Amino acid sequence: MATGPRTAAAAQDAAEVVTDLLVGGMTCGACVRRVETKLGRLAGVTAAVNLATGRARVRHPSALRPEDLIATVERAGYTAALPAPPTAPGRENAEDTAARESRRARDRLSVTVLLAVPVLVLSMVPALQFRNWQWLCFVLAAPVVAWSARPFHVRAARGLRHATATMDTLVSLGVLASFAWSCYALFLGGAGEPGMRMPFSLLPSASGGEAPVYLEVAVGVPLFVLVGRYLEARARRGTGAALRALATLAVKEVSVREGTRERRVPVAELRLGQVFVVRPGERPATDGVVEEGSSALDLSLVTGESEPVEVGPGAPVTGGAVNVGGLLLVRATAVGADTRLARITALVTEAQAGKARAQRLADRVAGIFVPVVLVLAVTVLGFWLGAGAEPQAALTACVAVLVVACPCALGLATPTALMAATGRGAQLGVLVSGPRALEGLRHLDAVVLDKTGTLTSGHMSVAGVTAVPGGVGEGTAVRLAAAVEQGSEHPLGRAVVAYARRTAPARELPAVAGFEALPGRGVRGRVEGRTVEVLAPDDTLPEVLAEALTAGAGGARTPVVVRVDGRAEALLLIGDTLRPGSYRAVERLRQLGVRSVLATGDREEPARAVAGELRIEEVHARCSPEDKAALVEELRARGHRVAVVGDGVNDAAALAGADLGIAMGTGTDVAIGAADVTLVRGDIEALADAVRLARATLGTVRANLLWAFGYNLVTVPPAMAGLLNPMFAAAAMSLSSLLVVGNSLRLRAWQPSPAARRRTVPAPRARAAR
Repeated sequence: MATGPRTAAAAQDAAEVVTDLLVGGMTCGACVRRVETKLGRLAGVTAAVNLATGRARVRHPSALRPEDLIATVERAGYTAALPAPPTAPGRENAEDTAARESRRARDRLSVTVLLAVPVLVLSMVPALQFRNWQWLCFVLAAPVVAWSARPFHVRAARGLRHATATMDTLVSLGVLASFAWSCYALFLGGAGEPGMRMPFSLLPSASGGEAPVYLEVAVGVPLFVLVGRYLEARARRGTGAALRALATLAVKEVSVREGTRERRVPVAELRLGQVFVVRPGERPATDGVVEEGSSALDLSLVTGESEPVEVGPGAPVTGGAVNVGGLLLVRATAVGADTRLARITALVTEAQAGKARAQRLADRVAGIFVPVVLVLAVTVLGFWLGAGAEPQAALTACVAVLVVACPCALGLATPTALMAATGRGAQLGVLVSGPRALEGLRHLDAVVLDKTGTLTSGHMSVAGVTAVPGGVGEGTAVRLAAAVEQGSEHPLGRAVVAYARRTAPARELPAVAGFEALPGRGVRGRVEGRTVEVLAPDDTLPEVLAEALTAGAGGARTPVVVRVDGRAEALLLIGDTLRPGSYRAVERLRQLGVRSVLATGDREEPARAVAGELRIEEVHARCSPEDKAALVEELRARGHRVAVVGDGVNDAAALAGADLGIAMGTGTDVAIGAADVTLVRGDIEALADAVRLARATLGTVRANLLWAFGYNLVTVPPAMAGLLNPMFAAAAMSLSSLLVVGNSLRLRAWQPSPAARRRTVPAPRARAAR
């Protein structure tokens, strides 16, 4: 479906849109290459086609209509359509279409097995060959060639009309050539005599009398290919299980509370600000904030968080979680594509549409592979006929080359691995934006870590307040500071607001005007006619505040100064704690050969204290957003492949400028939008798991491509030499695709770091971050 203009974080051209197409009729990498080439010839269009999902993700100018894209795909010889929304009345969604096509494939395969097995048995077991057995085989083989193999013939003919050749061309030619020769042998070559017997061997051979029939090849090739396609489709469907699981979390209906009444409405009719009911065992229909009630939410299927999260009034709720406790009244804060579940699903879908560099090379090879095979098959036929071989022997070698060299495995090598890996990553709370992100994680050797909210919990609290004598006073300074900090997303700001509301719950915080975030420094605004600033301390502090800074902020807490109309009025000391997994995360990254660098806008003392606690050697304190971006460039200039982990607005520039940007899922939308990888749980320890998953995925892709290329290198020469029976060539070709898909499916069971390793890395006791 057309997804509309992309966000600024995901696209540079505001006039560019992204349209997803369902493409039918693709069977190999050559098909993928042809569709991409045809779409790419349109002005301003780029396309990524995924053989495993049958989807094309097309980026194109907004002036170009989806109908034009569909027409272009159809001119290439394939079918195309816009995916129907899951709730579209009267239209099938992708799941329904896949189920219907799977039933058709199963029915076709069942009939083919019933017809083909007797032919194979009679042809391969001479002792069972009775009088006129060959004519029974002919009667059974004809429907297989005409009906069972019809999809191959239709797609081959369609390709011929568009001057292209695919895997179906090779299979169709192999089946028709074998059947045509068998018809000649039966009607004109003497093989139709009532007492004819035909021996069978694993290697093709010519008889000394009548011409042999190849009906077992005519039925065996479509049988093995259909079996392979059916099993392959089921296996490929397994690689997308995680994405389908995410889709099932979406609630279809919601109970909206209006006063004391409730009414059930489709979730599409839910609007921002409406209050809806979530009963025990139900899933919240969308993201929101708890208005009434308390409960525990199971977020394991959304974020990978294993422990239920307690929620109460004011607590955020994620759509798709499971309410395992009491009744909740939730006010909707996001609907439709803006919900967290929708963004997760979109990220996984986007990732599965991409291609690794190796797969792009494989697709280019597949684009010319089939024509080369056709030329090779004709050359083999001519060579053996010219060398004086019997026609049936020359035909056998030609058909074997046609069948065995199908490039189906090449087209499946990367998409299946990528689908399995991104789905598994989503289950574990790690979202990658595509193959580029996986490749970046694979080669990562340096990571720049923010402190607050990344290595530390970000759950800060005000530990102490010192006011200037004769000034506005402690209570007023805190109230004014909290009023300004209401507009800040930083954990320090949230701590100030929470402290003010806790110490004076009866007083409402005044409104702020002209709010301004000062990246790397603090915030500023107008409150009750006064200019209020909450900034990092400098050298101009009054003596009483300087003494408090020296005595109380000796590395254990982060200080901020409250200035009113330019005068320093109070010093707030704010404490934080290390995340429980920070030590293990840094240690595991070290074991993986990844160097950790701490870069924070905080002071030198807290930064070095945290670095010492986590054994991080390189520390950069008081970093502005520009300083962090410059640090990334410096590390890259040293030859490092650099990732940046952050969660705030001040990290966005560094995230975008790094080889790889990694955002904490608990961070801001700006940080997440600029990142290539999102750690949904907000757990820094997941970064090491992401690196290990990336390395396992790319290792699987390389193994798949090695098998796909190696299979052809090993099997084509024997086929050319006449040493490979075409029926076994079909079985080998189908097996190659199944092995590639099966190898990718192993990623679905991939596990994070073993528990034994976790036990060998002792975590330090929780303490204030310094």
